[in-house]
This record gives sequence, structure tokens and C-alpha cells, in this order.
Amino acid sequence: MLKTAAFRGGQLSSRVFAVEFDPRARPLCFALSDSPRELRGAHRQLFGDDGKLFSLHVHGGGRVEKARTHAEIKRELSVSLARHCDVYEASSFVPDVKNSFVKGFFIRDRSTAAVSEDILKTLQRSESVCVFSYEREGQYCWLEPWSPVSHVQEPARHYITPAAAAEHHPSTLNISNSDVFYCMDEAYAVLQECSEIIPESKEVLKLVDEQLETSRGDGFPVIVIEGLDATGKTTLTESLRESLNAALLKSPPQCLAPFRQRFDSEPPLIRRAFYALGNYITAAHIGKESLRAPVIVDRYWHSTAAYAIATAVGGRVENLPKPGSELYRWPEDLLQPNLVLLLTVSPEERLRRLRDRGQDKTAEEAELEINQLFRLKVEEAYKRIQNPACIIVDASPSPREVLQQVQHLIRDKCHL
Repeated sequence: MLKTAAFRGGQLSSRVFAVEFDPRARPLCFALSDSPRELRGAHRQLFGDDGKLFSLHVHGGGRVEKARTHAEIKRELSVSLARHCDVYEASSFVPDVKNSFVKGFFIRDRSTAAVSEDILKTLQRSESVCVFSYEREGQYCWLEPWSPVSHVQEPARHYITPAAAAEHHPSTLNISNSDVFYCMDEAYAVLQECSEIIPESKEVLKLVDEQLETSRGDGFPVIVIEGLDATGKTTLTESLRESLNAALLKSPPQCLAPFRQRFDSEPPLIRRAFYALGNYITAAHIGKESLRAPVIVDRYWHSTAAYAIATAVGGRVENLPKPGSELYRWPEDLLQPNLVLLLTVSPEERLRRLRDRGQDKTAEEAELEINQLFRLKVEEAYKRIQNPACIIVDASPSPREVLQQVQHLIRDKCHL
């Protein structure tokens, strides 16, 4: 039975498929047609003559189930097919239709034993997974539902036809309240869905419930210090705490530290919801502390959003949502700071500082070291967030000089 009907947002003919074929370019897009179309250029390379071709898409179940299924498949493919196949991130979507983005993978099996088919047999047992195979004839290629057994009758052919690259990376259709959360209730609901499969979710939600009061009157200024690892945030925030006699807070807050390793191992949807709730707990702490003294915050919502957007959007910087996109807006229910400063240093200086530290890193921090594209996307996403926007501070000089720069900005913007 063909499971394509479960693709929400339209039938196959209305959907566009995208493959992250070249990380330096936009996703390679194609649609389906009843008539053969000759393939050229990059499309010809992707659907070339070598090996068997398959794609699979995780389309069924709730959002938590889909996220965990996709993550499990990704692990399975990376372990089982790494030596024998090319595996690319892929997706399916309906242009300009929000929440129509369906994640998946495109597989090119170059092995003589066709090792991918055994893996696909197992994966297709899930009702939430749909698998397609691609057949070639000369310069033409078509898609059909894949089955480990021969078809009783010839399936309808859906010919591959090149499609123009989407104006925006297709993942942006699903970023809102999936990779980046714009209200507490949405993030809270994700962890509620996880409460039976991740017991720690209940403990996190209990901490959130205890911190719901975030009222803040005309208190002291709140200054957020942002930046990649090893840009000098810790040194600067400690110096500001002393020089301003300020309270120093961090996001995620210390109360969530026991749970970070657990949630860092989860798919982006769950991990992002966890960190989003951390911002709301931090906001509650800010609301209380700012009534007594200025508040310095080591990272806040900008970090959460910048890393999430850069991770969700594959490929190059140009694939990011355009400046002014609603995806860069500040959540309406999250306490806003008075000033946000983004510390920057050269890539070479940041790597030198990281080597000097010699400490453990999160997966995303490790990715920053080896993937220049990812680093550039994170930095650009930081710069595009508005209301409040970041003021960029060159953190290359000595700590004393950086402190003086920042103190001048605080006096000018916050009148401290």
C-alpha cells in the first residue's frame, strides 16, 4: 500500500523535493510530472548512472514521534551505510505552505550487494516512513513507491522534473515553534508530550512552574553578553559584575545543569524546547534581580535562536531566512533586555583560545571548529535578530580594553 497519502499539505504532484546535494549551494530541487523530462547539470549528477537510488521521508505521527524517528533513522544510516552509500539530507514540501516541510534522506547505493535495501526493509515497517525508489532510462528518471517485493502491477510513473531553487530554504517553513520557540506555551507543550518517554521532562516542567512569575517594574538595566565560545564572555561578565556591582545570571540557568546532557542527546525539537524553557526561567530570575541591581546575563534568547536557525538551515549563509524575517523576532512573552552585546573575534583567535582551554565541548561547539559554513551562519543569524538587535563588540584586544569598550557602551545606552 502506498503511504504517500499521509503527506499532509497536498498530493505528490503538488510537492517539491529537495536534496542537500552540495553544501556550498542551495538545495537541489525537483518536482514530479506525468511526462518525461531530460535531466541536465546537477540534476543529472544526482540521478546519474551509478548505483541504486532511494529516498525516504518521515511523515506520520505526532511531532515528537516524527522528530525521534528521524533521529533514529539518521543514526542507523550513518552506522550501516556510511561505507557503501552516499546519504544526503532531503526533504519534501509544498511551496509557501507553513508546516508542510517533511524531513528525510536521499540514498545513492554504489555497492554491488545493494546493502541499502536490507536497511530500508526494516525502516519501512514503520507507518511513519515512506520510501521511494528511482529508476532510470537514458536521460530520464522517475520515482515510484519502493517495495522489497516485486509489484503485482506496474506502478504509475512520476517523472523527475527539475525545479527552481526555493526562494527560502524549505526548512524555514517549519522553524517556528519547532526549532525556535516564540512563546513559552509551545515549548512547554513539547516537554509535556515527552513526559512518558523522557522522565526528566516532568522535573524540568516543575522548575518552570515554580518560576512563572516574571513581573518586572522600573528596575535596573539588563545587559546581555552574547558570542560564540572563546570570545571572552566569561571574563567580561565577571568584570562587569564587579565594576557595576551587578547580579550575574546565565542561560540556561544552573538549575537545568543536571538535565543538559540528557536533552542534548535528543532531536532538535526536544532539545530546543528544553533550552527555550531555560530562557523563561532565566527571565524570572532577571525580573527579581533587576529590582535590586543591574543584571548581566551570559547568553539569552539570541544564542538559542541563532544556533537553532543555523542548524535547521542546511548549506550556505545565503540559505538563511532573509533579514527582516519573522523568524528573527523576539518572543512577545519573554522579558527583553535593555542592551545586547555580541562579542566577536577572528576564527583563528577563537580556535587558539579553544585549544588553550582543552575542555569538553557540546556537539554544536565542536561543529563550529570544523565547519566554517556553520560558524558563519550562527554569526549571521545573531546579527539579524531584532528588537533588540545586537551591538557588535570587537573582543580581540586585551580583556581590559574590551571591558572599557563595553563600559562606554553601557554608560551611553543604559546611563549607568
